[in-house]
Amino acid sequence: MSEKEALINRLRRIEGQIKGLQKMVEEEKYCSDILMQVSAVRSAVNNVGKLVLEEHLRKCIDLPQDEEERERAIKELTELIAKYSN
Repeated sequence: MSEKEALINRLRRIEGQIKGLQKMVEEEKYCSDILMQVSAVRSAVNNVGKLVLEEHLRKCIDLPQDEEERERAIKELTELIAKYSN
């Protein structure tokens, strides 16, 4: 299975979790059960983000030899990490 297919499968599972969460709210399930599911969804989304960032880093490891391009790539990675970690 390719990285792309694995990522899409994870996103589909998250979609299912979200639909389950919607159903829990519609059925007025117990608050702590809903919050536990919210926590699971957040964790799953964070893990997808980590995988996307990891794949991007793998592609950027072979930094360009040109100093200007290398600095641009490093700046882009730094900005991505900063955005994702907030």
